[in-house]
Amino acid sequence: MAKAYKRLKSLLFGRPLPSERLEHERLNKKTALAVLSSDAISSVAYATDQILIVLAVLGTAAAVRYAVPISGVIVGLLVLVGLSYRQTIFAYPNGGGSYTVAKENLGTGAGLVAAAALLTDYIMTVAVSIAGGIAAITSAYHNLIPHTVLLCVLSIAVLAIVNLRGVRESGLAFSVPTYVFVLMMLALIGYGAYRSFLGAGPADVSGVVKVDTVSLHQHGLASIPVGFALAYLLIRGFAEGCAAMTGTEAISNGVMAFKQPAQKNAATTLGWMVTILAAFFLGTSLLARHYGVMPTTTDTVLSQLADHIFGRGALYYVFQYSTFAILVLAANTAFADFPRLSGILANDGYMPRQLAARGDRLAFSNGIIALGLIAGVIVSIFHGQTNALIPLYAVGVFICFTLSQAGMVMHWLRSRAPGWRWKAALNGIGAVATGVVSVIQVVTKFIEGAWIVVLIIPLIIALLVKIHRHYVQFAAEVEFKGQSPIAPLHHSVVVPVNGITKATSGALVYATTISDEVVAVYIEVDKRATAKMQSDWDEWDIGIPLVVIPSPYRSVLRPLVEYVDSLRLVMPGELVTVVVPEIVPKRWWEHLLHNKTAFYIRTAFLFKPNIVVTTVPFLLGHAYRLRDLFEHDDQLDDEPPAPAAAVTEAEPAPEKVVAA
Repeated sequence: MAKAYKRLKSLLFGRPLPSERLEHERLNKKTALAVLSSDAISSVAYATDQILIVLAVLGTAAAVRYAVPISGVIVGLLVLVGLSYRQTIFAYPNGGGSYTVAKENLGTGAGLVAAAALLTDYIMTVAVSIAGGIAAITSAYHNLIPHTVLLCVLSIAVLAIVNLRGVRESGLAFSVPTYVFVLMMLALIGYGAYRSFLGAGPADVSGVVKVDTVSLHQHGLASIPVGFALAYLLIRGFAEGCAAMTGTEAISNGVMAFKQPAQKNAATTLGWMVTILAAFFLGTSLLARHYGVMPTTTDTVLSQLADHIFGRGALYYVFQYSTFAILVLAANTAFADFPRLSGILANDGYMPRQLAARGDRLAFSNGIIALGLIAGVIVSIFHGQTNALIPLYAVGVFICFTLSQAGMVMHWLRSRAPGWRWKAALNGIGAVATGVVSVIQVVTKFIEGAWIVVLIIPLIIALLVKIHRHYVQFAAEVEFKGQSPIAPLHHSVVVPVNGITKATSGALVYATTISDEVVAVYIEVDKRATAKMQSDWDEWDIGIPLVVIPSPYRSVLRPLVEYVDSLRLVMPGELVTVVVPEIVPKRWWEHLLHNKTAFYIRTAFLFKPNIVVTTVPFLLGHAYRLRDLFEHDDQLDDEPPAPAAAVTEAEPAPEKVVAA
């Protein structure tokens, strides 16, 4: 069983890598663009849809007309944030995530807010990206719609497995789909613009147009909102479209993932990402306006554009598959950054320390597994519906943007580095802009689901503080400066037995090596068996007393615990070791045929002070054991024990049971 498990693990995750290979696991610019930018680039697959869904109550003509200026404003904000994060990359060469920047410049409280928002954002990135990717597939194959949740969960599992193989391998695996999507988007926008120049007409929108339920409830379809109602509707469309900016911070968070010179490579990759995202997002909105495309209950905007521009042929399906791939792989950005942030928080004592450990493949395996499980639960709860997940998505992102930019302003004001004035001004403008968007996000999306994020972020902060307080108290309790002498304790050893076997004798041999006061304890559940046990024990005559404890309710643990407690309370500082013989079968299925008494005994004494539980395993079906190396001679019972004769490989000792 163990060998089969090792083979399967090696097949799925690869062979373990030594620590010195960590430098070789770093990414070049082209691979990093696929790993760290897929989240941002993929948002073009749903950002325009989200704007149009909100504006659908205005009618197709008005909705697509307003979508273009809204997209332009978002692109301007994207460029501003990108320039601000470029400053962060050079100021924090070890990774300037929002948590690090906010904590160092605004205080621990602001850092924890940023950390909680980032963790929420990464989880939602996986959920939204996977749901969006599956939506692209179900747009092409409508018969798969009932299996949306299952497809989402399977996609998350595949992503987690690939990431467990290491950052470099996941980057190589995901580069091809990312660049295929980039090429297909260039072809879509280029050929679509060419056809529009030649006078191609609007697309035929089939199916029911998807309308935002909040907009429908507030305005209905009978009347067109004007004045403040129209302005509020446009603001809501802007807030939904800001989902296009998610993932912008990923590169500045992961500077250390780049090959040297890391800062320069990260800044270049950030520039590529912002340019690609801005062109694709604005291009999609312009094509949607020209061809009059609206998202429907069965087809996304990109699906309809590809159908109208390429036709329902091979190029359409290549485009849909590449869209599915980029959306699924967008979650890879979160799988790269969530474990890294969790590791930083764990090193600072705000998350479990297991999250700071690297696995066999030098990835933060525990963080990857945790993210996959949480994201799987979320897509199941929301049935894999993208529009149901989006309202929870971008709120945390803009909180992080705001805190990071505000922290950078304080950084420049304190450091007074060359050019600090214009750099502080740039970050300050970014902080104000993203802060305003954060407020808009919360206000406009509150009743749609943003209240969940507003509630979850404080809960996560409280959890982080609770974990940190535990580690502080733990450090204080275990601290020992070595200035006090180690006082010897009176040591008694108890060996629970249920019969005279090789396992029992092995445990007794070990017990006699650690203390002169050894007692065997037999729990009586059947008086007839007790009489035989007492007789056999007296006949064995090994010099170790047997204590029989009645158990009228047939419990083994309670009488044993009470007896050991009584020994521990005889005098202050009494140390009691419970030596438990444990049978270890050779085959995995044989474990099902034996009870787990040894495990239950260990658990029962886990929280008892001054009690040590030691297990002496007896391996079934293996070569000769320590007990087989001793002989029993009746003539020596009344004489002092003589030193055991050496046993050579040429003359192995016969299998007999020893007695003291």
